[in-house]
Amino acid sequence: MKLHKAALAGAAILLMSFQAGCALTEQYEVLKTEFLGKAEDAKPKPKPKAKQKQKQARENGLSPETEQEALETEEPSSVQQDGEEQKPLGDQEIHAEDYAFLTLTQEEQTVYQEVLKTALEHTENTEVSTLDTEVLERAYRAVCADYGGLFWMSGYVYTQYTRGGELTGMEFTPKYIMDYEERQRFQQQIDGSVEELLAGISITDTDYEKAKYVFEILAQNVDYDSSVEHNQNIISAFLNRATVCQGYASAAQYLLKQLGIQSVIVTGRANGESHAWNLICLDGAYYYMDTTWGNSRYLDHSSQSGKHVNYSYMAMTTEEIERTHTFDNSFPLPVCSSMACNYFVRENRYFTDWNPQAVGTLLAEVWNGGGEELAVKFSSQDIYRMAMDYFITEQHISDYCENISSIYYLEDEERYVLTFHFSSS
Repeated sequence: MKLHKAALAGAAILLMSFQAGCALTEQYEVLKTEFLGKAEDAKPKPKPKAKQKQKQARENGLSPETEQEALETEEPSSVQQDGEEQKPLGDQEIHAEDYAFLTLTQEEQTVYQEVLKTALEHTENTEVSTLDTEVLERAYRAVCADYGGLFWMSGYVYTQYTRGGELTGMEFTPKYIMDYEERQRFQQQIDGSVEELLAGISITDTDYEKAKYVFEILAQNVDYDSSVEHNQNIISAFLNRATVCQGYASAAQYLLKQLGIQSVIVTGRANGESHAWNLICLDGAYYYMDTTWGNSRYLDHSSQSGKHVNYSYMAMTTEEIERTHTFDNSFPLPVCSSMACNYFVRENRYFTDWNPQAVGTLLAEVWNGGGEELAVKFSSQDIYRMAMDYFITEQHISDYCENISSIYYLEDEERYVLTFHFSSS
């Protein structure tokens, strides 16, 4: 996607670069999407007294690297947890309606609840009610998808116990990157930041208004920066106001849950790199939302980098997102086909037939009102091209915007979106 300047007096079009998502044009540094990469490990914990047959570490992510350590096989002793101080659940609670949880089998749901309770209580370890490592992995991935706020945990270790050569039990040990007291200090700071960010929205607002607000507030207030500390969790988004795609998706899920909106973190690939975004439920229908790609940048008339909220990625259908994203199939996903909460539909900026007068009226309203930008979406490539020809090439924009001398515009041929950016210079 390019940002163009068209001089209505007939001068040549000047091409400029435009940021679209995680991958930037050559005038920008290439951003590396370190999706669900390894965070700093917590200090090593002493091995439990019981002898294990094997011990494996799982990191967050799609394809977790595995470390195996062969140990002597002896009769296991019982896991000693009696007398341990139970930690409070904190601000996050277990919700039975969480999306990824609902896609699991009954056995996986039980393990999911055990994993989540262990993480929320900051318990060192717990024996899970399965002997199947794949069940544990699916349950863990679902927890991470449903709970973007688990900033104190970065993977897990499982320990298998044997008796007489037969598997008898399995223990789940979270890999904490901080102790409970440090977690509480971070949580207090996060709570303050979240309260500030959500000050402009109410739990009584519509689902569409909540999603739009969260999409805008993150795109406008959080920069993309792969060098920032804690960029794989919400600390970076809420405290540093800079993160990468995993941080954006986790922050969006966290804020939406605060507002009563069902949301889950979805992972896959975009532009050939690992990526994370969200599946959200608005008024009973599912949509995809990619806050990372909603936070776009472009070069303005003075070659300065400017922010642009790209609403094309706010509430997408499956057909729309599959043009640029692929899923990893960690859990079943619905076919999203509704357009009811699409930004362009709700804001009356979506056109299913060629109606230059209607588009021109919107342009005049924004221009006369001193607005800076208008984005319109068309239902087909043919209508999109007709709009480009009519308003840009043939310069009919001047029929609706009195005394306009130049116009910056952004092309999105993949999504049939044309964005007009007004400048006083």
